[in-house]
Amino acid sequence: MSDATMSEIVDTAGDDLVEAPLVSHEERRKLEWISIVGPVVVFAAFVGLWYFMHHWGLRHLFDKPGHLMPPVHDILYDSFVRRVPQPDGSDYIARSDLIRALEWTAIVAFVGLAASIVLGIVLAVVMNRAAWLERTAWPYLIAMQAIPILAIVPILGSIFGYEPSTRILVCVMIALFPIVSNTLFGLQSVDRSQHDLFTLKGVSRMTRLFKLEFPAAMPAIFAGFRISAGLSVIGAVVGELFFRQGGRGIGIVMDKFRSRAQWTLTYGALLLTCLLGIAVFLLFSWISKRAIGKWHDSAHSS
Repeated sequence: MSDATMSEIVDTAGDDLVEAPLVSHEERRKLEWISIVGPVVVFAAFVGLWYFMHHWGLRHLFDKPGHLMPPVHDILYDSFVRRVPQPDGSDYIARSDLIRALEWTAIVAFVGLAASIVLGIVLAVVMNRAAWLERTAWPYLIAMQAIPILAIVPILGSIFGYEPSTRILVCVMIALFPIVSNTLFGLQSVDRSQHDLFTLKGVSRMTRLFKLEFPAAMPAIFAGFRISAGLSVIGAVVGELFFRQGGRGIGIVMDKFRSRAQWTLTYGALLLTCLLGIAVFLLFSWISKRAIGKWHDSAHSS
């Protein structure tokens, strides 16, 4: 192969590398459009499948009555609009009980998540500083994550009682591992050359932590926050379903409606639980964008 031919190949390869296009404006607009239309289409398909199961699927496919999956409009009406006259002349609206229960569950979930964030970040920082502690604590963190939460909740209730503090403990147990693992991964992913630069400058460990490691680990840390936020809501609801004592959270109200075969109200409580999990996830996504901004490489991934 001649030198001229080799030079052409090298130049062509170099041009391909340099001219590798970023996402064009048209492609970005298309992705934004898909991000809006896609979820709407999937939601419409889900609602259509729900009505299909109510009118035909449950009875003919599973030999179950259709009222086990009531129509979506009945769920919304009975849960948030319908007024039921009471013997004393007042009207009962299930919406008031559902909203109060949701507030109670949200408090427990947020307190448990806050405790998980503080404990998880502290533990990850210490594990990053001491390799022996990382190797010592890691198996127990994995074991805690592997314990079936449905199996451990009744035991915790028998030992610590059925107070809200025990529900918070359940949230911490289920939400701690993603925060520790993601934070530790972010802290250990800092480029070695940047560490060498800080070493040449003779900076202290605290300065290195807050000026280098934490900023570089922010995307991974907030990814752990988003995962743990949903898990904390799950822990709060599961604790309420098993304890059935203390504050009347959304899990207790949901179980009450289910025991009375009030399926529309049961699904209404389930809908609010899903909305709470989505709201917490979106909250931490927004905080992540505000905290990271446009300075980190992950901000340009879109």
